[in-house]
Amino acid sequence: MFDDDDFKPKLGKIRSRGSKGGRKFLHQVLAASNLARGGAGGTRKSRFTGSRIGRGAGVGRVLASRDRYAAFRQRRVIIKSRIVKLAGKGMDGARAHLRYIQRDGVTREGRAERGELYGAEQDRADGKAFLERSEGDRHQFRFIVSAEDGAEYDDLKPLTRRLMIRMEEDLGTKLDWVAVDHYNTGHPHTHILVRGRDERGKDLIIARDYITTGMRERAAEIVSLDFGPRSDFEIEDRLRREVEQERLTSIDRRLIRDMDEVGLVAATDRDAFQQSLRAGRLQKLRRLGLAEELRPGQWRLEEGLEDTLRRMGERGDIIKTLHREMAGQNITRSPGDYAILDPGDPTANPIIGRVVARGLSDELKDRHYLIVDGVDGRTHYVDIGRGEATEPTPDGSIVRVRPKNIEPRRVDRTVAEVATANDGRYTIDLHLQHDPRATEEYAETHVRRLEAIRRATGGVAREPNGTWIIAPDHLDRVVEYERSMARAAPVIVEKLSHLTLDRQVGTDGATWLDRELVSDHPEPTRDSGFGREVREAQARRRQWLIAEGLAHEEQNRIVYRANMLATLRRRELTRVAGQLSEELGLAYVEARPGEPVEGTLRRSVQLASGKYALVENSREFTLVPWRPILERHVGKQVSGIMRDDGISWTIGRQRGGPNIT
Repeated sequence: MFDDDDFKPKLGKIRSRGSKGGRKFLHQVLAASNLARGGAGGTRKSRFTGSRIGRGAGVGRVLASRDRYAAFRQRRVIIKSRIVKLAGKGMDGARAHLRYIQRDGVTREGRAERGELYGAEQDRADGKAFLERSEGDRHQFRFIVSAEDGAEYDDLKPLTRRLMIRMEEDLGTKLDWVAVDHYNTGHPHTHILVRGRDERGKDLIIARDYITTGMRERAAEIVSLDFGPRSDFEIEDRLRREVEQERLTSIDRRLIRDMDEVGLVAATDRDAFQQSLRAGRLQKLRRLGLAEELRPGQWRLEEGLEDTLRRMGERGDIIKTLHREMAGQNITRSPGDYAILDPGDPTANPIIGRVVARGLSDELKDRHYLIVDGVDGRTHYVDIGRGEATEPTPDGSIVRVRPKNIEPRRVDRTVAEVATANDGRYTIDLHLQHDPRATEEYAETHVRRLEAIRRATGGVAREPNGTWIIAPDHLDRVVEYERSMARAAPVIVEKLSHLTLDRQVGTDGATWLDRELVSDHPEPTRDSGFGREVREAQARRRQWLIAEGLAHEEQNRIVYRANMLATLRRRELTRVAGQLSEELGLAYVEARPGEPVEGTLRRSVQLASGKYALVENSREFTLVPWRPILERHVGKQVSGIMRDDGISWTIGRQRGGPNIT
């Protein structure tokens, strides 16, 4: 018998003598390790993904491979992350994002309080200073941290600071960051902005494993330390609630994981509680039309179940948003009158109505939504895309919303025609030869269109001599370009009036109500919801117009003066021009059709009749219809010719400057 403690070491190198097949000891260890991981007998070279490049790669892998039982008990934390490039217009986006996360109504106190920026040591951080330090950074990290138990914290700042300290330890560098806590949703959460520089001033690269897993696990550890592991009761209660939810749940993910190649799954499970959850969830899916019981205990799941449930969850969240925003404005509408605009539907009709609210549907990606109370009696949810793509839309303003057209434009078809006739090439000279009626300025608009497509997608190529190479499927590439642009701005929001209905009733300008009253094809209004409010406002506006001598009753109908809109427009311009004349110390000159307009574009003026540009000369000024393209030319010299339907602009004094019709 040998004693358990009897051990005689032999010093020296481990040799291959006596090993199977003469393999080195290291090779045996690697093979055994591979088998323990469930791999094949030999080593296999994995595909390079780049997920392990950067700081925190090792920590992220260790945290991701921790014990499953411990992970099941751990408190849940959701972290959304995004890396934003700051080159080009990136800093403008960073400034806008910082304003968004500090907007009113995100604190515990409610709408009147702005979100408060804080940092590692200051309860009130300077956002402007943070952005100044970020000048020249290649990128910026944005995180949203939401703990399932976040509502239990009196203050989220200590949790955020402890998480950032752990991140600094894991990444081996100090981090420059600021954060804002939000309490405006059902789950309190924190927005964290981190500079893309380490403490040595070099680009901060964080491994993908750490961003996707490690950071979340660190946050979950902290919350679990604060409240203890989840109890059996908490876990079972959460799972029971999942059974009846109309969204993708953890029970669904397990069903999908257990599904065979033909979509069949068993309702049974070795654990009695899990089996009851499974059976209850399958019954719920059957009622939703997403599962079918073939025989007792065997079910077939619908193809695309995961995507369908995810879309159902998104729709449920949108309905909750609609209800919350309408209740916040004290507007009562039936949930049956809620609608969601699908921008991808080419048959979708434009929506005309009142803006109830504008909000962020995705705070990390800066995607906005509009709630529009339509004249059709329905309340619409509209995804309007990136915030900067749509100008401000104050609550109560009247708008028209329509999906963006992704079909090729006339300029695209012309380019394709010219290229087809010239062996797939396009130049201004070839364009003018193809269409002698075209002008060089007109052909230049086609070149600018091609340049925009080239920069965005690379769908066209330009040779050094300026010749454009146009592929035979150019129009298909244009559609892909428009579709990619529509992802950022899927709809066009046209502001019809910045005035509320009540203010339009008694104003002396040409309002949206007036344009509808005299229109040959007015928008049909339903006698319910906002449509009824519009009808009532139109009735009051008719009485106002009669009192002003701009309309009269004749044989039980209202007859409007032929020049009513022009008269109202001139009244308002005269009144506002008098106020501006006193303010500027300049004389007002009315611009008439056929007359030139020249001077410095000072600013825009919002009137009931529409938006106007204030053009100032040395001793006088004038007001002319505004065009969106003028926004970038405020403070510059402009000139143009006034026309009946607007004005043809020439920006700048230089010869050959661009024309804007």
